[in-house]
Amino acid sequence: MEINKYFVDAFTGPCAGGNRACVIELEDWLPAVQMQDLARETGLPETAFFKSAHPGRNFFPDTELNPDFSFELRWFTPDIEMDLCGHATLATGYTISTILRYIPLGTPIVFNTNSGRVEVAVAEDGRLTLDFPSRMPVPAQLPECIYGALNPKPSQVYKARDYVAVYDSIDSIRNITIDSKLFNEINIDPGGVVLTASAAGSELKDCDFVSRFFTPQATIPEDPVTGSAHCSLVPFWASRLGKEELVGRQLSSSGGILYCRNSAERVFISGYAKEVK
Repeated sequence: MEINKYFVDAFTGPCAGGNRACVIELEDWLPAVQMQDLARETGLPETAFFKSAHPGRNFFPDTELNPDFSFELRWFTPDIEMDLCGHATLATGYTISTILRYIPLGTPIVFNTNSGRVEVAVAEDGRLTLDFPSRMPVPAQLPECIYGALNPKPSQVYKARDYVAVYDSIDSIRNITIDSKLFNEINIDPGGVVLTASAAGSELKDCDFVSRFFTPQATIPEDPVTGSAHCSLVPFWASRLGKEELVGRQLSSSGGILYCRNSAERVFISGYAKEVK
């Protein structure tokens, strides 16, 4: 079977490199072990696999989708299959709409996934918007080894899929040091640890909050831009800041910018993408 690969930087911008994903189009699902091997070979944080929702061997057999604009989607890191991934979904939407031109701009792309139905809306100016489930985090405690690995320590901790460690300043997140030996004592598959702080009063005037994302025992310890973490960050900061529309900035070495809207049980996460030749 011929495998077509596309490489896309998601959540990129003038001052942000974004997060690179590999997008692979399939006629039918490969065995999971083969998709995992392909993801490992790419060496990127996420590899997305998609196929049209036409009759055939579906991974999600109980969902009826419009075969014209609907697809099935799965995500793999170099280590595991993920339940949800934002930047690779954005990259897949860009691939379908802009590189392959399978659908007209402005038409929502519907994906059936391990986390249910998600959508990508593609605007004529190129902005892509994810429609994802909201995951409000609740108060929690970090595992002892992870808490011990972080310097400085967070002021508050919450959890949904991911642990959300809240800091009082952006500099604490920028300058965090992590004892990798302690941090990697535990596997919290499929989640990670997102560090976050309000941008209020900081020199960053173009965003409302910042974050970084780390995964214990992962081949790639820090994810450059993590759309799925914003399923928790958006409702959390919307509640804290008293606003429904927010801008998030991920402070990895490449950086990313995410335009966010909180809406009841859904979050809308927007950004730009570009193909990498």
